[in-house]
Amino acid sequence: MIAIVCPGQGAQAPGFLSPWLELPGAHEHLAALSEAAGVDLEAHGTVSDEETIKDTAVAQPLLVGAGLLALRALGGADRAGALAGHSVGEFTAAAAAGVLPEPDAMALVALRGRAMAQASATEPTGMSAVLGGDPQAVLAAIETRGLTPANVNGAGQVVAAGDLEALAALAAEPPARTRVVPLKVAGAFHTRYMAPAVDALARAAGDLSPADPVVPLVSNRDGRVVAGGREVLDRLVAQVSHPVRWDLCMERLAELGVTAVLELPPAGTLVGLAKRGLKGVELLALSTPDQLDAARTLIEEHSA
Repeated sequence: MIAIVCPGQGAQAPGFLSPWLELPGAHEHLAALSEAAGVDLEAHGTVSDEETIKDTAVAQPLLVGAGLLALRALGGADRAGALAGHSVGEFTAAAAAGVLPEPDAMALVALRGRAMAQASATEPTGMSAVLGGDPQAVLAAIETRGLTPANVNGAGQVVAAGDLEALAALAAEPPARTRVVPLKVAGAFHTRYMAPAVDALARAAGDLSPADPVVPLVSNRDGRVVAGGREVLDRLVAQVSHPVRWDLCMERLAELGVTAVLELPPAGTLVGLAKRGLKGVELLALSTPDQLDAARTLIEEHSA
């Protein structure tokens, strides 16, 4: 069984979409996604600099658009045994599973990016990766500082989020055998600081008519396979202020019997976690179109 996974914010790099636009129909597809999002995805994926594409309001629709562009080139996700996405990547996964049409997914994720950027601007907050150490000791240290374990990624990686002074204190006195690395993000995503963004998304989501997923969709909230379209949409809204439990997603993929993992572009982060958290599983980080044949072969070999 193969799982297709979709990365979250921070995976993007300047120019990463350029080779994908050489594929037939790619310009037209990306133009349609751009129109739905109200964001020039072609410009941001080809010529915009690192600072520009780091902007939350740009990064989030760009990531989802990139995943959908690559997915169409692959021929869709119908042969996958499971889909999952990390943070904003869950929008890509939901669209791939047929929960939302692409225009609705792009419009909603663009709103998410704008709303999270606005929420981040209200007070100085941030995120830091805590690498290594004893998992329970790491979680205890994060909570002792009044911070939130916003991403529990497994494979020895937890992301702490919250007040900048508290993050600095954590870095000054890190848990034993850990490194604390500040992340280049606008604010404390997946924490209570994002509550205004949740409200904005909930209002917009109420006007949508989601369908039930056609491929098993693993929720990054708790690793559960969610079968109802409305519940998927509700979870997409709520996850903005709830921690991402990618560790539980990987556990669920293992329980489902996944034998291969294919990561959509901009790929690498989730395959890196899977190397340590899903040992023995065949992995492919789909970064450029010249890997499409290898990706199709992997799907063929590991489809049910």
